[in-house]
Amino acid sequence: MRLLCAFPEAMSSSSSCPPSCLALVALFLALLLHFSLSFHAGDRRPLPVDRATGLKEKTLILLDVSTKNPVRTVNENFLSLQLDPSIIHDGWLDFLSSKRLVTLARGLSPAFLRFGGKRTDFLQFQNLRNPAKSRGGPGPDYYLKNYEDEPNNYRSMHGRAVNGSQLGKDYIQLKSLLQPIRIYSRASLYGPNIGRPRKNVIALLDGFMKVAGSTVDAVTWQHCYIDGRVVKVMDFLKTRLLDTLSDQIRKIQKVVNTYTPGKKIWLEGVVTTSAGGTNNLSDSYAAGFLWLNTLGMLANQGIDVVIRHSFFDHGYNHLVDQNFNPLPDYWLSLLYKRLIGPKVLAVHVAGLQRKPRPGRVIRDKLRIYAHCTNHHNHNYVRGSITLFIINLHRSRKKIKLAGTLRDKLVHQYLLQPYGQEGLKSKSVQLNGQLLVMVDDGTLPELKPRPLRAGRTLVIPPVTMGFYVVKNVNALACRYR
Repeated sequence: MRLLCAFPEAMSSSSSCPPSCLALVALFLALLLHFSLSFHAGDRRPLPVDRATGLKEKTLILLDVSTKNPVRTVNENFLSLQLDPSIIHDGWLDFLSSKRLVTLARGLSPAFLRFGGKRTDFLQFQNLRNPAKSRGGPGPDYYLKNYEDEPNNYRSMHGRAVNGSQLGKDYIQLKSLLQPIRIYSRASLYGPNIGRPRKNVIALLDGFMKVAGSTVDAVTWQHCYIDGRVVKVMDFLKTRLLDTLSDQIRKIQKVVNTYTPGKKIWLEGVVTTSAGGTNNLSDSYAAGFLWLNTLGMLANQGIDVVIRHSFFDHGYNHLVDQNFNPLPDYWLSLLYKRLIGPKVLAVHVAGLQRKPRPGRVIRDKLRIYAHCTNHHNHNYVRGSITLFIINLHRSRKKIKLAGTLRDKLVHQYLLQPYGQEGLKSKSVQLNGQLLVMVDDGTLPELKPRPLRAGRTLVIPPVTMGFYVVKNVNALACRYR
């Protein structure tokens, strides 16, 4: 992150200088010489100037966005949802009878709906019209049942392993079985839905892509941020954790582009921990930092679709709890759906840039992403731009819009935790107003806070928000 630091203007100098002033100058030069000698002697510890309160208040970030061409264009259904088989009761879905839950689901449309999860590995499919009908060998139900979720874990779950080549051959067989069936003849096929891309998983994906890369419509994998250890609220603020996803994306893309350059890639399941989330944390405001950064990072690196596991009633990573109450990540997802379009724009931040030191990676605590504003949102004309910003700093940050964004009207949608629980809160406020459903059939109006043209954006500490820059007339955003 490049910072532009504004300092008070220097006092005007006069032709003469009193002795007291000369003494101060001499003292300053002596100190300067001392620090210079220390530096050349090998003392490279940075001076703690960035910790001064006065400097923090005067730090200003200049922000501009490239508006001519998008750097990426993701799927219209980029943010999609998953339902876990655990919600099946007596062969039907209970939530379809809930007006409240249907209203919440409708708010996140359009989206793909994936029906999957660990229990899917043990589901069996049967022909209800003719259960006795035989295909003279394994039919689509056999392959759907046996290759549903994380094939790299089959040994631990089923006592038998499968390699990538065999998995690819089975996908080809499944495709050939589906095509003669009229209802499935044009169905899309996605896979192999591997887990975290460790060495053995990458080997499985490599074998699969070599055999069946052209058979699937998109390559899929799953991401888990934390493997089964105790999670603390501060873990959600660690940039090192947020950045683990970027490295995994590059590993997946490298294998996919080796065999099928340009093939779409989907993140078909993302959770905080392998145990389905952490109680009182994965469903809190703090978890939103991971979720919003996931959305920004995936789109920025060209992942076509991300499927949130789960929409409702599974573990602690869901968007809606068992009482049909929307959780903080639901409201975050709703704002994303309303404001963010599929075209990704390049962000340019100007100012003083920290120099990397050997063996140390600079991890930004202020994360800024930019998209064309959703063209389905009739509150904004085409050509508008939406920024979403994550501030993980313990101090507020000031952002001055520059270039094509200078002196434009801005609508602020600032999300903050509501109540005494702070980051652990399961309720959120939008621009100071608590977000709750009006009734079972009505979502609340998401009211922006208008900011006057040219005003500096002030991002409170440890918060996230969306900022629609109106009437930019961005060329990249004028057309679909």
